[in-house]
Amino acid sequence: MLKIINMLLLLVGFTVSSYSHALVKGADISWITQMEDSGYEFYNDWGYRQDVLSILRDHGMSAVRLRVWVNPSNGYYNSLNDVIIKAQWAKAANMDVMIDFHYSDTWADPANQSKPAAWASLNFEQLMGQVWSYTKTSLEALKNAGITPKWIQIGNETNNGMLWYEGMASNNMRNYAWLFNSGRNAAKEVFPNAKVIIHLANCHDNANFRWILDGLQSNSAWWDVIGASSYPTNATGLTWQQANQQCLGNLNDLVNRYGSEVMISEIGVPWDHPEAKTIVADMISKVRQVNRNKGLGIFYWEPQAYSWQGYTLGAWNPYTRKPTSTLDAFLE
Repeated sequence: MLKIINMLLLLVGFTVSSYSHALVKGADISWITQMEDSGYEFYNDWGYRQDVLSILRDHGMSAVRLRVWVNPSNGYYNSLNDVIIKAQWAKAANMDVMIDFHYSDTWADPANQSKPAAWASLNFEQLMGQVWSYTKTSLEALKNAGITPKWIQIGNETNNGMLWYEGMASNNMRNYAWLFNSGRNAAKEVFPNAKVIIHLANCHDNANFRWILDGLQSNSAWWDVIGASSYPTNATGLTWQQANQQCLGNLNDLVNRYGSEVMISEIGVPWDHPEAKTIVADMISKVRQVNRNKGLGIFYWEPQAYSWQGYTLGAWNPYTRKPTSTLDAFLE
């Protein structure tokens, strides 16, 4: 009888430990208001029209990621007011929210980190103050609208810093670190319990992650979570299997080197790729394999995008306007 009891206790312990780490699964849906205003409709697996957030929830997602531009050239979409509306939709759907500050009027990525036009004439000290005040007032507006972000990303795909050229890391790593700290400190002042994310592209490129994060660390910058973009079919010179494996190796190295939680902040695969579901499911599995249970979660980038601005890495069929099987990968 004692042996049976011990075996049952071991089984219970195994079950608890296996499910003790709830992986965050979500999507960046920042285009959604613009798509809906342009007349786009979305249908669920059964062919019935349904709102995107409900469809994502039905596929195992519990969080959304929303980008913020300072003064968008389109005049509205991705502005703070637009973001507040989408965040309120997410809250009503009982989904968590990540706020992604680009600190630009347009796309910020490894090749583009343009300052907002209104900040163009600021010197470095003024720029640092502007990052702090803009981050703080933006988050206060979200707070006043009833939104409490779970994660706040300071800069987007900052493989060579942000707010060029003052914050270009290859020119002045200290400047980039101080700008990052300005945003981080403002975020923590408004939402002390939110996790601050540093975000880089190309999850398979460990050398770039080490260079940026070592540089930040040596200049007294810190973060809660390291976010990575992973587009496995676009990784130059690699098969998707190699890209995923190198991504996992990088995430494990980052956990060991910095002690931080890590996450895939963006993943995308061509909507019609024959192995799309397998690729995403493999990456979800790899996030679960990260050392010390430090793999926090994974966000698909704009899954609802179909026939939209030339983007083909969504997870919606443009002919049926229904989700592809790729989204089923999140139903593990």
